[in-house]
Amino acid sequence: MRILHTSDWHIGKHLGRYDRAEEVRAALDEVHAIANERDVDLVVVSGDLWDRSTPPTDALGEGIEALLRLADGGRRRVVAIAGNHDSGDLFEVFAPLVLPMGVHLVGHIRRPDDGGLLRLDTPGGTAAVACVPFLREGRVVDFMTGTEEWYREYKDRLSGIFRVMADALAREATDAVTILVAHATVNGAFVRGQQYGRGERELHMGEAYTIDAAGLPPGAQYIAMGHIHAPQRVPGAPGAAEYAGSLLPLDFGEAGEVKRVVIVDAEPGVPARVESVPLAVATRMPLIRAEGTWEELVARREEFANAYLDLTVTTTGPDPALATTAASTFERLVRVRADYPRAHERTAGRAGRTWDELYGEYHEREHGEPPSEAVRAAFGELHEEVVDATA
Repeated sequence: MRILHTSDWHIGKHLGRYDRAEEVRAALDEVHAIANERDVDLVVVSGDLWDRSTPPTDALGEGIEALLRLADGGRRRVVAIAGNHDSGDLFEVFAPLVLPMGVHLVGHIRRPDDGGLLRLDTPGGTAAVACVPFLREGRVVDFMTGTEEWYREYKDRLSGIFRVMADALAREATDAVTILVAHATVNGAFVRGQQYGRGERELHMGEAYTIDAAGLPPGAQYIAMGHIHAPQRVPGAPGAAEYAGSLLPLDFGEAGEVKRVVIVDAEPGVPARVESVPLAVATRMPLIRAEGTWEELVARREEFANAYLDLTVTTTGPDPALATTAASTFERLVRVRADYPRAHERTAGRAGRTWDELYGEYHEREHGEPPSEAVRAAFGELHEEVVDATA
């Protein structure tokens, strides 16, 4: 059996004021072409198909159409789960409408015998697919307890769900290829500035709602993970397990990443073989972050052609005309800022600290507890929109 794993499409996502619908459409066309060229039997999409839980109608249509095209009139099976940006309820509404065409939408976590485990006949044989959509902390965490317990409560609940799925997959292993598809963060996963401008680092317990790799099902032949945008093998996983990564670089923290799909060849009882297939469309309009004097940046204008730009201009002082001048000089300017000594003096007390960290301190000072992940995410999105608007 041949499986294609893709994730984090984020249809409807804007980069500053730029609508990237055309790029997303081209990337989905490339995914569809790879599925056809590689004669794929099953496609799994591990969450965040859309960028918002209530996507605009055009973005909603793009996503449903992409799923149906991948199913190829029912010739292959497609399984897609809801991520943290998706609405699980919306998935459930569309599920019976697209099922006759070979598309299986799973919006909520369910028991294996109640839709949580799908047994599918594909051209390459039988697949048993355990589905774990995003588990929201509000459904698990008792926020009346001490904050030190929140992350552990979440990890314990998610680990329990994975144990149940592991037992169910083990019962299918004799005659089916066993797959887990989930939208979650594994402790130690590498991120590249994906959230709130934190920069390159690993996620560790106590910083986010995560699960340890030891909690992943050891018997699954392939684990298809979503949520982390940087393509990578799942750290510490017991077998073949991958974060496929996002379809396109979605912000400047992902600039330079090679986006991909994962091709998996598997048969019952045999270790899966994994191959990374890069997506060419992601390199056609790259994201570039650059800094220098105005003259240095203008001299690189040819290098910046067809790229989205985040520019820091070294100046001797404030330049009220900088945004207007830069926008008329560089075609796809997303944001521009002046870097001058007085700006450093004003921000000396925040040196080396992110806006997310500063907001966390403010929230704890004002409310007596750290903000939840949902509040942090909302703050991050609002901060990004404000910064982009200044460009």
